[in-house]
Amino acid sequence: MLTCLHPQFCRLRIEASLYYRFTGPRWRVCACGNTQQGTTTLHDAEVSSYGYGERKNRKHQGAYIDKEGVARTFDRKKISRKRGGAMRGRGWKYGSGFVDGVFPVLSPMAQDILEFVQKGTDVAKIWESLDNIPPTHNLWDDILNVAVQLRLNRQWDPIISVCEWIVYRSSFRPDIICYNLLIDAYGRKRQLNKAESIYAAVLEAQCVPTEDTYALLLRAYCNARSLHRAEGVISEMQEHGIPPSATVYNAYLDGLLKARCTVKAVEVYQRMKKERCRTNTETYTLMINVYGKSKQPMSAMKIFNEMQSIGCKANICTYTALVNAFAREGLCEKAEEVFEQMQQAGHEPDVYAYNALMEAYSRAGFPQGASEIFSLMQHMGCEPDRASYNILVDAYGRAGLHREAEATFESLKQQGMAPTMKSHMLLLSAHARSGNVGRCEQVMAQLHKSGLRPDTFALNAMLHAYARAGRLDDMERLLAAMDLAGSADVGSHNVAVNAYARAGYLGRMEAAFEGIRRRKGKKGGIDADVVSWTSRMGGYARKKEYGKCLEIFEEMVDAGCYPDAGTAKVLMAACSDERQVEQVAAIVRSMHKEAKTLFTVG
Repeated sequence: MLTCLHPQFCRLRIEASLYYRFTGPRWRVCACGNTQQGTTTLHDAEVSSYGYGERKNRKHQGAYIDKEGVARTFDRKKISRKRGGAMRGRGWKYGSGFVDGVFPVLSPMAQDILEFVQKGTDVAKIWESLDNIPPTHNLWDDILNVAVQLRLNRQWDPIISVCEWIVYRSSFRPDIICYNLLIDAYGRKRQLNKAESIYAAVLEAQCVPTEDTYALLLRAYCNARSLHRAEGVISEMQEHGIPPSATVYNAYLDGLLKARCTVKAVEVYQRMKKERCRTNTETYTLMINVYGKSKQPMSAMKIFNEMQSIGCKANICTYTALVNAFAREGLCEKAEEVFEQMQQAGHEPDVYAYNALMEAYSRAGFPQGASEIFSLMQHMGCEPDRASYNILVDAYGRAGLHREAEATFESLKQQGMAPTMKSHMLLLSAHARSGNVGRCEQVMAQLHKSGLRPDTFALNAMLHAYARAGRLDDMERLLAAMDLAGSADVGSHNVAVNAYARAGYLGRMEAAFEGIRRRKGKKGGIDADVVSWTSRMGGYARKKEYGKCLEIFEEMVDAGCYPDAGTAKVLMAACSDERQVEQVAAIVRSMHKEAKTLFTVG
């Protein structure tokens, strides 16, 4: 029996009776990847000390023993996947995992490889062990199936280990699927230079890039917020006479959406239409999400209507995106209408659709409505997920029903679901609104006990709790610690500005506001937003210092920060006579006329 020397890879043993008959001198295939007779070494096992160029030039022959026990050699770059192999023509594609729902079926050998790679063994050991397996067409499919399964599991480092073995070390000639998997993994890890080097390797190997290759490069650049390089991909395609397809543009839109570059996303969508690129359901779903996340539900509705007008059929994801667009603004009736349209179109609501409708009731301040949808979901046989419980905790918290929020949080744990950072943060916010600082501190301690490190949102909720309870010294200590750790954002400092304004400590309020302004332009810096300016204005409005409020308002506009409805309310609160009320009314009317929708739908 031939057995890999590494115990971690013991399940990848090769039965001699199945694969080999030893008739001559005994050859040994070991986990280090060396095929030996006596002390002769055919290739060394060091895999991490040389770069791509050196790896590419290793053209020595490989050796193995065939089924008859005869020692044979092979050209290391001539073995490739057999025509019509398990993955060919229907393998991994960008965005959808697999075309037509085809998922990898792992053989026993592939399952063993997957389990070994997932253990996090170092790259050298993985490569050494893979070297020990006879290079066959079946192994090619096994290795690629493993890489695709890893992608479905979002395990980027193991993908890189496996695919780099194919490209730099193995006897197989990598195909475009292998290269695409590597580009995707590097892009997810924001290693742009490595993703670009793989693209260069594709061209050098005279392997034809697919639209997926360009789509993945675009997504990688958007993920790293390197938009000028993303535009370079589009330009390169056009220079080579390859018009970007809907797949490429959709990947661009998806990357921009995840990077929150919504203005750029709209520009790309307009360009698609200008270039007469055929839009599809995914395009419209992405744009509905763009407008929804930008709090422009009516623009999202216009996109939906445009989609229907050209006969493009909406799917359940499209309807859910539209429900979410209205849900974010708490527009329950509109969310309900879309939810009903979805059912009339023959789509059975899934957990995401129910969650979106629950969110609408939560944002609108109707926790009982969210609770009813939660119960309906269960009644219809749709199991709530962790997000469902989180939405319900938030709904109760927003309404000040901290006991109900606590009970829902406990139900989440009883269902065997581990509370996430967001779960703790929402519970903390619920108790902060009720002024129960002691319980907030207990939740924070529970969060630490669970092994979770509080994020900025959770810490901001704790700041709010201290501010609401008037414990300004505790608020200041926590904010100073957040600044030191680099976890404070503009929202953190806005809590302090607002707390001082409410307490009437105008000097400390101004100092806190200037602290925000001083951070502008620094590394990881922040700048005052509309909440900062309005909170500062609110401190003077409480003292009816109308002139000072107008002065701050002008500063705000000059700084390029556009006022919102909250700003108008604060200005109105500062008025002490009818003349001032009329002046503020004129300002508000002017604001309304000059207000421009962030995006245009053409």
